[in-house]
This record gives sequence, structure tokens and C-alpha cells, in this order.
Amino acid sequence: MINMGKKNIVTMPGDGIGKIVFSEALRVLDAAGFEANYINADIGWGCWVKEGNALPQRTIELLEKHRIGLFGAITSKPKDQAAKELSPGLQGKGYVYYSPIVGLRQHFDLDICIRPCRSFKGNPLNFIRRKGNSFEEPSVDVVVFRQNTEGLYSGVEWTNPPENVRSALETHPKMKKFKDVPGKDLAISTRIFTRPACSRIIREAFLYAKKFKYKSVTICEKPNVIRETSGMMMEEAKKISTDFPDIKLWFTNIDAQMMWLTKNPEDYGVIVAGNMFGDIVSDGFAGLVGGLGFACSANIGKDCAIFEPTHGSAPKYANLKPSIVNPMAMILSACMMLEHLGEIEKAERIKKAVADVIEEGKVRTYDMLRLPGSEKVFDQGAASTKEMTDAVISKME
Repeated sequence: MINMGKKNIVTMPGDGIGKIVFSEALRVLDAAGFEANYINADIGWGCWVKEGNALPQRTIELLEKHRIGLFGAITSKPKDQAAKELSPGLQGKGYVYYSPIVGLRQHFDLDICIRPCRSFKGNPLNFIRRKGNSFEEPSVDVVVFRQNTEGLYSGVEWTNPPENVRSALETHPKMKKFKDVPGKDLAISTRIFTRPACSRIIREAFLYAKKFKYKSVTICEKPNVIRETSGMMMEEAKKISTDFPDIKLWFTNIDAQMMWLTKNPEDYGVIVAGNMFGDIVSDGFAGLVGGLGFACSANIGKDCAIFEPTHGSAPKYANLKPSIVNPMAMILSACMMLEHLGEIEKAERIKKAVADVIEEGKVRTYDMLRLPGSEKVFDQGAASTKEMTDAVISKME
């Protein structure tokens, strides 16, 4: 029964370890005193196999009603492999697999993806660098704003493009070199930017920087080669930056940025990028603060938001008993949901508990100990998923 006085949260654990870390995050939310109606929704590989749709309409309808979702992880596979794993009665009937999380972003126009990449003191996975004959550990506090619905992920692509598409493209002089390529040998993916979307995410990034006292906003693109789309992002950033004179506006090329992030990561604050480059640079910075086990994210639209860890479903670890995986990314994603809902005190309590557990160093999952993932990690001192969550809850108490 739904309690009308509580928040309604659509819960989508998904596949593999998503289900495992999801339940641990709910335990932490309960311990923090957050009360909600959790409304379970189907999503992921099981739905694809049985129904030919990894994102059922019933799940979309729940999100259309409640507008807040908490998501675990899903399994995605290449098109041909996905088709082979359909139930026998569905095979050969034209079903095509699409990523359900990308589908959610598109359907609800969750155009702003926020990915904090912050190091925790005492995390043995933190980035270190040589300084003379010694080493130093810079404090990393980067927040990536990734444009979530356009760019290369907009889905406008073809293999063997229709004649009208090909004819239109061949009006561009650069297409001359592909004129004689047979259609079956030609694959095209478009990179689409719109000025309103560029303007929205850049302004939100500046507002975030102002609110949380970051000194810079960096546009990370590739305007020297991808001139039109990256150029539009740069153009909008220059205009919007005039409204924020106390925040520096920087520009970096994505390839150079991936080098610089291991040279001087502490210099960066808020970074803005298109869909693909945002995906790349956020994973790069996540690698400096502990990897995907600590990588949380928010997908924010104008009237809907979904929160998720950025790791996958890791099916090879899903059936290990007890579970070995690190629940921190899921827990921190739940914290981002709390912040979005205005539950700041509860979010801060959880984040402080996470920080305290990591700094204390008594409880560490296998990834934090740099161990290969297997059931043998417990013999080498690794904590289980549940033990890590227990430690966080204990610190909250």
C-alpha cells in the first residue's frame, strides 16, 4: 500500500550486480531515516529475452506518473548476440535491442548527466604521482556535466543508408571520397548538437559551479576537428560565461584532456562535454578516484530525474555468494537522489559515513585491495558487499 505522505520512488534494480548493490543502497537510505514508497519497475535483459523489449511500456508509465527513479545496472549486448538470446517464439520477428537507460534519457529528455568524481581520503585506489624522489596524492574534485540526449548517442545512424539520405549527404563536398562505396559497406552515425541543449547544460554547469564555489568551468570538446558541433558548444559557453565573471572559462580538447587529467587533475572543477566525450572524460576522472566502484551519476530533465551508478551489471560476479562487489557507487547515487529531493542532511550523513569508512581503512572490498575478482578474495582480507554496507550504516549510528 502506498503511503500518500511519502515520496514515490520508481525502483529499477535491473540485472546482475545491479540487483545486489541496489538492495544495499536501500538499506543505507532506511538507516538514514529516509522514508519512501518504493515502486518496483521491470527493466533490463530479462525483459528483453522474454518480451523483446528491455524497457517495457509499463515502466515508462510508472516514471511518467512519479518522475523520480533509482536505477541499478543493466546488461547490454551487441545487436546480433542480443537477437540470438531472445526467447525462441520471438526470434526472427524484427525485434531490435536498444539500451533501456539510453531510451529513458531520450523519452524523458534527461538531457543533463551529472557525474561527480571526488577522491576520498584514505582510498588506496586514489591517483598518486611522482614528485622528485617521493609521491604525492592530489585531491580530485571534478564534476562532469555530460550532455545526455544528443551527439553521437542521438541514435540517428544507418548501415546502407536510404537513397534520399545518401543523396542529401553527397551534397557535402567531403562526401565525394565515399561516392563509390557500396551502400552495404557504408555505416553512418550522426553527431547532432542543438543550440538550446548546449545553452541549457552550460548554464546549469555555471550555476552549479557558483553554488558549490568551483573556480572554473571547462568545455571539453574537439573544435579544431569537429568544427560545427564543438564550435557551437564553445560559442554558447563564451556568451553564457559573461553572466558569471567570477568563474573562469577554460577550453580543452578531449585527447589532450585525457593526458592532462593524470598530470594536474586538481586544477579542474566543473567540466562540460557532449555525450561521447562526456562519457570518456568522466570515466577517466573516475579512474583517479577509485574506479567505477565509486562512480555515481544523475540524469536530470526539466521534470524527471533518474539516478544510477555508472558501472555495468558485471554478470560474472552476480552469482558469487556472498557478493564481493563494491556498493559505494550505488550508495552515492542514492545520495544524489536525496540531494535532488532536498534531503540534504540525510545525504550529508551518508556521505560522511562513506568517507569515514574509507579513511579508517578497516573494511575494504576486493577492488580496493586490488585483487582479482573471485570467491577467494575473502581469504585475502576483502569485505563482502554486505559488510561494506554494514560498516557505512554503523558509522551513521
